[in-house]
Amino acid sequence: MKRKLICEDGFVLEGEGFGSFEEKMVELVFNTSMVGYQEILSDPSYTDQMVVMTYPLIGNYGMCADDYETKIPSISGLVVREYCDTPSNFRNEKSLDEVMKEYNIVGLAGVDTRMLTRRIRKYGSCKAYIVDADYDTESALNELRNHVFPTDQVSRVSTHESYIYNYKENAARIVVIDCGIKHNILRELSKRAEVIVLPWNASKEEILSYQPDGLFISNGPGDPKDVQETISTIKSLIGSLPIFGICLGHQIISLAYGADTYKLKFGHRGGNHPVKNISRDSIEITSQNHSYAVDEKSLENTKLSVTHINLLDQTVEGLACEEDFVFSVQYHPESAPGPQDSSYLFDIFMENIKTFKEENAYA
Repeated sequence: MKRKLICEDGFVLEGEGFGSFEEKMVELVFNTSMVGYQEILSDPSYTDQMVVMTYPLIGNYGMCADDYETKIPSISGLVVREYCDTPSNFRNEKSLDEVMKEYNIVGLAGVDTRMLTRRIRKYGSCKAYIVDADYDTESALNELRNHVFPTDQVSRVSTHESYIYNYKENAARIVVIDCGIKHNILRELSKRAEVIVLPWNASKEEILSYQPDGLFISNGPGDPKDVQETISTIKSLIGSLPIFGICLGHQIISLAYGADTYKLKFGHRGGNHPVKNISRDSIEITSQNHSYAVDEKSLENTKLSVTHINLLDQTVEGLACEEDFVFSVQYHPESAPGPQDSSYLFDIFMENIKTFKEENAYA
């Protein structure tokens, strides 16, 4: 069935529909990863977004239950150059189209994704409306321009009840604040510690009731300033235990320290972003997915120092306060999909926990 994508500035692109055929208003963004469309499809950070995949062939290796990053994907849609409905892979269990229909995710294929990506780079991420080809464009534009995206993405994708992800006897205990966490982050943490997962708005008292050795703040969708409860809770816990944040968690930590965040023109989404680790004087190729960044100038009057810089646009990619045993990164060291250059950060978190316990053993 023919469908069309209508952008808020009036640009219209027509192609073939796949997945769900619902009409959806979305934020249009792009991702430059060459592999990992299943992880992208199931990453909660893409809530309410439709992702243009720059790699031209999508769906060719199918979908596998072991590779999901969340149980119920919340992405709005995918735009692809060529959709493959006959996957060839010994791990394949379902086609991409079948999964997208199951989770009400819309798709548009057979379009010039290179042109569309260049357009987003030039004009920025934008509101868009995906509808059937015969839908009146002017009516769609009026609806689109009046549409306001909700700000409750984190509460929608976070767990609603606390749970033990894994029990590990005689191991450090980490409490995770779930703002839309990817499963592979939990897997990485559980290799090293006992992991207990709490909702995004868990209170200080609830967190401390588990007697954690460390606190982790996850990735997630939307504007970090929309989760004021989480920011206030983290602010109240600074200095009382080691804290590590990834992506949205990184932004929440910066706001808790009094820094500021802003929205990037088109964000960072892909598996090939070079980041400089300042302390190690080394370069890491990283996996990224975010619309917001920390304002470096706003860090001047905080206790945070910059540890990592994006070499493409010089944005802040890592922060730390050694005095408080707090650090964070903007990118995804859990590597799902890769590269795996940054997995050492989970080990640093465990080292911080060990050092903090030793220093406070007789306090």
